[in-house]
Amino acid sequence: MEIAFDLGKCFSFFCWHIMENNPIGVFDSGIGGLTVLRELLAELPDEDFIYFADSKNAPYGPRTVEDVTALSSRIVQFLVDKGCKIVVIACNTATAAAVNSMRRVFKIPIVGLEPAVKPACLKTRTRHVGVLATEGTFRGAHFKNTSDKYRKYVSLHLEIAKELVELAEHGVFYGDEVDAVIEKYIEPLKQNNVDHIVLGCTHYPFFRPVIERIAGEGIRIIDSSEAIARRTKDILMTTNTMRVENAHRTVHLYSSDSPEKLSEIAKLYIGGEFSVEGNVVI
Repeated sequence: MEIAFDLGKCFSFFCWHIMENNPIGVFDSGIGGLTVLRELLAELPDEDFIYFADSKNAPYGPRTVEDVTALSSRIVQFLVDKGCKIVVIACNTATAAAVNSMRRVFKIPIVGLEPAVKPACLKTRTRHVGVLATEGTFRGAHFKNTSDKYRKYVSLHLEIAKELVELAEHGVFYGDEVDAVIEKYIEPLKQNNVDHIVLGCTHYPFFRPVIERIAGEGIRIIDSSEAIARRTKDILMTTNTMRVENAHRTVHLYSSDSPEKLSEIAKLYIGGEFSVEGNVVI
């Protein structure tokens, strides 16, 4: 009895099996992407993760498209060199500037992040939606295209909340200074009768309890973290690369700056076991 083997199919299966066990890469301009990483950890409990925080070059918002694209390219290459099977850009500014370029250059799936403008526009009753984001996100084509689709029916009220990025990078999430900064951004939105506020930067969910308190009842706060986790899972499932068994998950955190702040915030926000390495040159 002869058994015929299709070497091409066997090799393909072998390659997919190896990739299935490879880690997921995630990066942000700093510690903000931990808000996305937490959702990914919950949605994909058997996956290993590598996270890169480019805190040395934060914030990305005021930087040029060319600068953000160059930084993002080096980080994605770092993650690819670590064997990542997919990369999540956990940064709205980097997505706006570089996601299309990254998808042309790299052969693995690149998942981008966009402010949750669409669900807010579909759910609003007052037809007024507030958006907190960086200037880099607001000038990006993704935001403009999404906004233009709903502009006839919904008024978008934009606030560039750059100070929240700086506060988050310093690990300051509560107190009088935080309240004053958030009130400065939220009060104009309340004056415009918004019933949804979109958090268009991954640093902002750290301040969600304070934002909710200052916004008050009747205003819903939404961000994209859960949606991006579900999208990542969908890609892994439909490409047969999702890991379903892992007795010893690993989470490795890297920073282009000193590791202490990243480690401190990660302990509070994502918990569990992880390793941290700082002052990484990309």
